[in-house]
Amino acid sequence: MIRKRKPYKTYTREFKIEAIRLMDESERPAAEIATQLGIRRNQLYKWKEQLTSKGKTAFPGQRGRPRKDAQSELATLKQENLRLK
Repeated sequence: MIRKRKPYKTYTREFKIEAIRLMDESERPAAEIATQLGIRRNQLYKWKEQLTSKGKTAFPGQRGRPRKDAQSELATLKQENLRLK
């Protein structure tokens, strides 16, 4: 039996920037922030590197597969939860 791989999760530019801001301004470890956001720790560091090297042109938009509505709604709700906390 052949297993289908899970589709890639995609995140909005705003989500990535907010995650990097949390990592920079919080005294909590990056691993804890990543777990709370539902992403891998090394992903935070990759996003930070991209933002540092490319500046405002980092995270230009969607490539590849279109994002599922449920994923974008989930990302929006996670951001809203973080903002309210």
